Amino acid sequence: MKRVSTSQLIPGMVLARDVISLDGQLILSAGTMLNDKMITKLDIYGIFTAFIQEDPTEQKVTFQQRDASYSRRVRNSEAFKKFKVVYDIQLGQFRDELNAMVSKNLKLDVEKLLSNSLRLIAGVDGTLSILDILNNMREYDDSTYAHSMNVALISNIIARWLKMSEDETRMATTCGLLHDVGKILVPHDIIAKPGKLTDAEFAVVQKHPVTGYQLLRRQELNEHICNAALMHHERMDGTGYPMRLSGGQIDPFARIVAIADVYDAMTAARVYRGPMCPFRVIELYESEGYEKYDVEYLLTFLENVVNTFVRNRCLLSDGREGDIVLINKGNLSRPVVQCGIQYVNLAEHPELRLESIL
Repeated sequence: MKRVSTSQLIPGMVLARDVISLDGQLILSAGTMLNDKMITKLDIYGIFTAFIQEDPTEQKVTFQQRDASYSRRVRNSEAFKKFKVVYDIQLGQFRDELNAMVSKNLKLDVEKLLSNSLRLIAGVDGTLSILDILNNMREYDDSTYAHSMNVALISNIIARWLKMSEDETRMATTCGLLHDVGKILVPHDIIAKPGKLTDAEFAVVQKHPVTGYQLLRRQELNEHICNAALMHHERMDGTGYPMRLSGGQIDPFARIVAIADVYDAMTAARVYRGPMCPFRVIELYESEGYEKYDVEYLLTFLENVVNTFVRNRCLLSDGREGDIVLINKGNLSRPVVQCGIQYVNLAEHPELRLESIL
């Protein structure tokens, strides 16, 4: 038996122990053979590691890129190429600024970091293209810095879809940018460790919200920014950590960051596959997330995400191709798809699912 980071789990692994949430809820039972959906579900519950049965034969992983034609189209676009050049530059500056703050105790230039992030957004025409680009440019070994940059951009999108003021949108972006700053103080050999984490190492990782809060408080930053670092793993039903806050106890900007944080984690490529289809992610939110996240924020985000895919070509799980023509408001992950002259309402066909965007 070994403790494995969730980022290193692959389908076919078998759980050696029950996976239990912080409030004692059984998430997955011992003896369960993991599949992609189960592994991704652990992100929603904030599970960092799981105990896996030792396998005497080393499992070979073949990377499978889903949505290949869609990803290729995004990657070949001029918008993607321009964005990536600027993104890489801004990411390097962001990493240097945070490291200087930690190692040299320098004052963080928050306005400069925010301006750089907003410059990235301004350079892309349309919020969907930002989500598309982020979903198709990441590798499965994303750093804390890249993840934080992504969460900042997604938080900006959520704030704008919520019709927040300009100042509030800037605040949401900043909160996303600095939400994971505590992980910088987690030793790199723990963050990047493949496979087995000790209980002591796991405890260090779980302390990163408190560590980040203390770090930002010393910088005398806005209370919302500090709270986002402290509370982004809290959940509306009280099952999060480190303080098991619930509902209105959680800072509103931390609630936005929580959604962006998990969306980025779930859509990221894994060692065994490319980026997950957004409709698969939305299906997980619908089945697991409404009690854990601010419903108003989450529904606004998900409805806007799915609406951007209307008229897109897609692949169904039975091999048919079609066009998404209508979103079911009560079942966002299961739209109506036109396949030739036939209209397939996925809400009425539980045996089918939308497999990928083409």
